[in-house]
Amino acid sequence: MSGDASDYKLVVLGGGGVGKSALTIRLVTDNFLDEYDPTIEDSYRKELVVDDETAMLDILDTAGQEEFSSMQDQWMRDGKGFLLVYNITSRPTFDEVSVLHDKILRTKEASKVPIVLVGNKCDLKDERQVEYTEGAELAKSWGRAFFEASAKIKLNNEACFFELVRAIRSDHKRKPTGGKPKGGGLCVIL
Repeated sequence: MSGDASDYKLVVLGGGGVGKSALTIRLVTDNFLDEYDPTIEDSYRKELVVDDETAMLDILDTAGQEEFSSMQDQWMRDGKGFLLVYNITSRPTFDEVSVLHDKILRTKEASKVPIVLVGNKCDLKDERQVEYTEGAELAKSWGRAFFEASAKIKLNNEACFFELVRAIRSDHKRKPTGGKPKGGGLCVIL
């Protein structure tokens, strides 16, 4: 822990090329990556204030390529909250988030884990293969928050991370760990 900030270990998961790194780097540095270089595993730290409470985010940006799927179990065991990202212009990446969601629950051996669903690249609406309502309905069926985001135009990229911090805080309130629960926030399903 650093100072008064609570640490939040967030894991960004999704298929290859969905924009996990772009969302993460936009949040951490406010820069946009317009070229795609496949990630294996990158870790970032960023201190933010969410609902008047400081949060130290420890963000793991993961590989989406199939050849790194063996590393997923470890990422899932270590993470406290998950951003599940798909690309709205790629139907297969949308289908993949359901598989990842189920795998997280199995790996964590829990029915409720802090997860936010993100449909990325919504600035490419002319190439859309996944409708907004499909993402919203999937998130609702899971009891999760949902955002369409664009790292490129800075739409909802902060909001999805903030909502994940709120979900982790809410989860900690439900499962007291001996200490006084902190934080709060409402999880809104759009």
